[in-house]
Amino acid sequence: MSGVAPYEMRTSEKRLVLWFIGIGFAHLAVGILMGLLQGLQHAGIDLYRVVPLVRHYYQGLSIHGVFNVLVFTTYFIAGFLLFVTGYGLGRPLPGLRLGWVTFWVMTAGLVLVDWALLANKASVLFTSYAPLQAHPAYYVGLVLVVVGTWLLLVIMTQAYLAWRRENPGRRTPLITFGALATIFMWGLASVGIAVQFVGLLIPWSLGLLPGVDPLLSRTLFWFTGHPIVYFWLLPAYISWYFMLPRQVGGRLFSEPLARLAFLLFIPLSLPVGFHHQYLDPGVSVGYKAIHGLLTFAVFMPSMLTAFTVLASVETGGRARGGRGWLGWIGRLPWQDPSVTAQLLAMVLFAFGGISGLVNASFTVNLVVHNTLFVPGHFHLTVGTAVALTFMGVTYWLVPHLTGRRLWSRKAALWQAWLWFFGMTLMSRGMVWAGMLGAPRRTALGSAPYFQPEWTDPLRLAAFGGVLLTVSGVLFFVNLVGTLWGAPRGVTTEVPVAEPVEEGRAMPAFLDRFTPWVTVTAVLVAAAYLPTLYRLFAEMRLTVPGLRPY
Repeated sequence: MSGVAPYEMRTSEKRLVLWFIGIGFAHLAVGILMGLLQGLQHAGIDLYRVVPLVRHYYQGLSIHGVFNVLVFTTYFIAGFLLFVTGYGLGRPLPGLRLGWVTFWVMTAGLVLVDWALLANKASVLFTSYAPLQAHPAYYVGLVLVVVGTWLLLVIMTQAYLAWRRENPGRRTPLITFGALATIFMWGLASVGIAVQFVGLLIPWSLGLLPGVDPLLSRTLFWFTGHPIVYFWLLPAYISWYFMLPRQVGGRLFSEPLARLAFLLFIPLSLPVGFHHQYLDPGVSVGYKAIHGLLTFAVFMPSMLTAFTVLASVETGGRARGGRGWLGWIGRLPWQDPSVTAQLLAMVLFAFGGISGLVNASFTVNLVVHNTLFVPGHFHLTVGTAVALTFMGVTYWLVPHLTGRRLWSRKAALWQAWLWFFGMTLMSRGMVWAGMLGAPRRTALGSAPYFQPEWTDPLRLAAFGGVLLTVSGVLFFVNLVGTLWGAPRGVTTEVPVAEPVEEGRAMPAFLDRFTPWVTVTAVLVAAAYLPTLYRLFAEMRLTVPGLRPY
């Protein structure tokens, strides 16, 4: 059996999950506002001078990036993974006290990050590229957030091993299996950014090093920088694979394919960072080619996901009376905002994946490198596949944790569709402008090199940003209404899908992590160590810090 027995989490566990989710979404709210200001600035409407605490475009851009893609995602994922681990194993988490320690370690770091950003002492964008230099508090704060994720890894591993000792020979419940694959992958991937911050950026910002080596720092960042995309995506996949089929009245199409896809993401998502450095002169063409090839290889579990998830959703549509090739789509429960949000997230993620292949291709990448095409791409992935799915999950998870009814299903439906159309327009405008040469990370509305042909696509992007903001307002009003204004005493089911062929025999290697983690370590060593060894051997700490803002 891969299913789970019903389990009612303790109040303290629910409270911990809610605090993680709440802080994540609070930062997303600020990040959405910063995104609106960016879009309007690109269209020639500069509101930075009238917004308190935000002095200029690059401060707002840094807040937007860090709050949305680092803080919101990490906090929501921490809460969600704790929830699905405990619920999937059907037992209390053995490390609840450590869970609260994890929360406070991360939050202590977050306070430092928030202060540095809001005080205009960390306008280095979320990539933290040297020689742009932030206040030491910013780097220390982010390190504490990463340390918190390592503590999360300890908690989940303890829970899994305890369950394994008590259930020898049983398969790991599917939602817990997905959570463990996510955290094991992240545990390996986070090594790069930890070395970068602790070994280079913190001592450099404190004046303990005479300078920094930008290429070495950038390479260590991208060791983590692309795998973090899958740290964001895999929790969304947990819902798509193991929860959404139940919500639409279907079953998981194939348990072996689902497990294989999650396991493949562990080795294939890590050794791909050099495809972000195709134009960096200090990395050999050979290793760029290897990372480019592996970037295309990671598309394989993504295609497995597309097939398996769509087939699973189709079983629900057909069980509800759908006929013909596409008739099952109309039979899906589109009136359920959680389902609608996730289905729309999948639609835009398909375009995000296709545009990602453009970035992975060496020759085509040269056309769009460092243009608005790139943020147009990742707003479809993290900005929609991840964010909209997390919003959809919240529509049943918060009612389940609080015992309250969702405040307004109608508002939730409007919110999902507005996000879908807003992101479609904004991303299309960004991609269009990028293909016309508009650079990223730039206050285009006041740029002296602004080109007339950028006007229409940037206005389209700005209009999409307005729709996204309206969608965000609807979401947060609904969330607050659910937490404090909705009726109590409502029981909300945790949707856990069962496989089509429950109890089917399956190879043992699809329920074991050790071989996959070992292969990952070997693959990463082969793809990264020669270059990193040379960069450390030739390291020149001579570039001084730059704080132009």
